[in-house]
Amino acid sequence: MELKKNPKADLRRNSGTYFVIGLAVVMFLVWRGLEWKTYDKSNEYDISMNVEDMLDEEVPMTEQIKTPPPPPPPAAPEIIEIVEDEEEVEETVIESTESSQEEVVEVEDVEVEEVEEDIDVPFAVIEDVPIFPGCESEKGKGAKAMRDCFQQKMQKHIAKNFRYPEIAQEMGVQGRVNVMFVIQKDGSIGGVRMRGPDKNLEKEAARIIAKLPKMTPGKQRGRAVRVPFSIPITFKLQ
Repeated sequence: MELKKNPKADLRRNSGTYFVIGLAVVMFLVWRGLEWKTYDKSNEYDISMNVEDMLDEEVPMTEQIKTPPPPPPPAAPEIIEIVEDEEEVEETVIESTESSQEEVVEVEDVEVEEVEEDIDVPFAVIEDVPIFPGCESEKGKGAKAMRDCFQQKMQKHIAKNFRYPEIAQEMGVQGRVNVMFVIQKDGSIGGVRMRGPDKNLEKEAARIIAKLPKMTPGKQRGRAVRVPFSIPITFKLQ
């Protein structure tokens, strides 16, 4: 015997409808939950201003400063009566103590000492050129011959005493050293100054100048003067 189901008793017949209705109800509740707003209780305040209370402000009392009265006017000066003096007063005569005679004071002759000033006369314009030892024979030939002899003797002295510094050779240093010195009034050499590209080259130039002999000083108008002189010393590697 076969079992027959009643179509009205089938529970799955309207399951789709119930699902849609339930889903709609759930979505509605969720939406309302998200849109739900709460507000804080607001207290009502009385913002009205009582103008009468502000107008009843106490105004402090001010004291009036009393100014002192002006000083009284000065009293009028008394009238001074001038009374003529009938008594005669002897005048005191002060005699001068200076003598009327002119005294002549004799002054002894004053000796004025001439102070010799250290004057520097350039080598190119000095009258009597300093004499380098060995140039005495050129003295009678004029200033030009003396200057040429001096220059030649200086070049020979430099060539004779020249020695290239080993440190400068190793470092490859070369160049020109300008040497300036002064031939003093006693013929000695002083005031030596150097300017060059390296300290070692300057030191060697100073050593060469220090070996210069004592010279006969130069003269200007018959008086010994100091004579500045300058000469370049060239250091060149072979």
